[in-house]
Amino acid sequence: MLSTDALVVRYGTTARRALDEVSIDVADGTTLAVVGPSGAGKTTLLRAIAGLVRVNGGHVRLDGASINRMPPQDRRIALVFQDDALFANMTVRENLRFALRGGSSNNDQRIGETARALHVGDQLDRRPRRLSGGERQRASIARALLSDPIALLLDEPLAHLDPSLRRSVRDEVIGVRQRFAGPILYITHDHVEAMSVADVLAVLVDGRIEDLGAPERVYNSPSSIAVARFLGERPMNLFEYQGVILGIRPERVAIASGASMTSTALSSAKDSETLLVLSRKPDAPPSARRMYSLTRSSTISASPRQSMTEALAQTYS
Repeated sequence: MLSTDALVVRYGTTARRALDEVSIDVADGTTLAVVGPSGAGKTTLLRAIAGLVRVNGGHVRLDGASINRMPPQDRRIALVFQDDALFANMTVRENLRFALRGGSSNNDQRIGETARALHVGDQLDRRPRRLSGGERQRASIARALLSDPIALLLDEPLAHLDPSLRRSVRDEVIGVRQRFAGPILYITHDHVEAMSVADVLAVLVDGRIEDLGAPERVYNSPSSIAVARFLGERPMNLFEYQGVILGIRPERVAIASGASMTSTALSSAKDSETLLVLSRKPDAPPSARRMYSLTRSSTISASPRQSMTEALAQTYS
């Protein structure tokens, strides 16, 4: 189990917190993806867990024990960066051997098995400059696994790859779960990537965890307006009416059959989709939010003198 307990990180003498009481739990065998906009504190979170930045408050824990005072090299936490960070003067084989702890007669066997599992077995005698971006990143992940870590941290491992390579390397990352039983923390700014690899999804905004839960729940039923606006190729449509904010995903809405120029109608694009009602106040308790199901047969119609916002509010008031 990898966890943080009310983790606080500040840079320099500034009062602003790069991480503001961040608490997460990543169980063994679980991948937690943390998604958020640039500058939200995602990389800072990974660096704090790895021991590369000073923690100003709270705790980083492995199996319940605080490791705040433990030096990075003793934490047994492997970190894969955006840049593959392979040694340019070494072959892939030498890079992988560098990660092994101590000498062993089966080191070559472990290197070969791990390299083949990540589809770089044929590249072991090449140097990094002769590899594609995807091959370098796979080799970097293989090196991390060979270090025998307790936890694995991945900092936007697909960020520098061409779109054609992203899917194949993403599949390799998902496949890592078959070889690694510990907790995995995966950082990205791409919500599609996050939802494809995650068992649990967290949204980090301005150093705070805004939402945490099953990926589909976080996407379809975000706990705050900030999450609703951030997640999705197109942000959730928000309708404000008399102090209430209603939200619905644009891809879940279609023009209803029979709509005319004198009226406007909406119907759900799929069965049992959700219309989310959020409180206007960001700090409102969960009880202030209400959920409604919008089925395929349901329509919301607005008269010529009525806005769609008014029609939505009247239907779901």
